[in-house]
Amino acid sequence: METEKFIGTGKRKSSIARVCMLEGKGDVKVNNKEISEYFSSESEVSYSLYPLEMTELDKKYDVKVNVAGGGLMGQAGAIRHAISNTILQANPNLRLVLKRAGLLTRDARIKERKKYGQKGARKKFQFSKR
Repeated sequence: METEKFIGTGKRKSSIARVCMLEGKGDVKVNNKEISEYFSSESEVSYSLYPLEMTELDKKYDVKVNVAGGGLMGQAGAIRHAISNTILQANPNLRLVLKRAGLLTRDARIKERKKYGQKGARKKFQFSKR
């Protein structure tokens, strides 16, 4: 008998995370490394695993993550979003809990594009009257 497999994606800034959750004992791998080995600080690890801890599923599922793009904190946010979406697939009854914690909302803040004829997104060239 094969265990059930749940797949979800999450995004944050320019980072994209794909998560595969299987029933297991709580192992978390990010890009084929242990999560504590991949992230340098403990705050990034706890930030990305918060949905599992909050729903008390951290010892019930093994999580495999592929993440790319952006910086480490953006990747942690993408993993957090992806894990939340995957938990929702595994147990739809947890939707209200995840929604109230704000874990199902994608943080859509991205870098603003540079405008033509200007120095940057907001910065302008100095105006000269003469």
